[in-house]
Amino acid sequence: MTTETREVWLRGPLPDMPPLLQPIAHALMQAREEVYALLKNFPETSLWERPSNIASVGFHLQHLTGVLDRIFTYARQEILSPEQLTALKAEGKPNASLEELVRRFDKQVDDALAQLRITDEKLLTEVRGVGRAQLPSTVIGLLTHAAEHTMRHVGQLSVTVRITAV
Repeated sequence: MTTETREVWLRGPLPDMPPLLQPIAHALMQAREEVYALLKNFPETSLWERPSNIASVGFHLQHLTGVLDRIFTYARQEILSPEQLTALKAEGKPNASLEELVRRFDKQVDDALAQLRITDEKLLTEVRGVGRAQLPSTVIGLLTHAAEHTMRHVGQLSVTVRITAV
């Protein structure tokens, strides 16, 4: 993790990122840094606790990883694999350590950034189907939603960490 104190979007453009995709990349990088900071000293024993019946820290980490994977799959105009569907069904079920869940999220952010780097900006307005019903979106709609959804869950994770680790 960087020791930079400015938020990612204030550190300047990423030289290897298409200009229109910079905000998405910045948001994902910011999310990763916030996850690292939030969980630095988080107790493993609290990973699956659900205070007041809210989603656990473990669920948020699984969901952050899974949603990025699924939405970026739809942006590539692919259907979900059996492995992705199995992972979706397993969200919320204890299946890994804190370290492993953070590692999976970290890798998924890397994979998403790699996909953004090779995304042709001319394709951003192309329609893509979402889910089994193939609900309509666009490449840019999917990628933007992936970033905002990730940041929304990082915010929820932040609250859960604070109330669980008391």
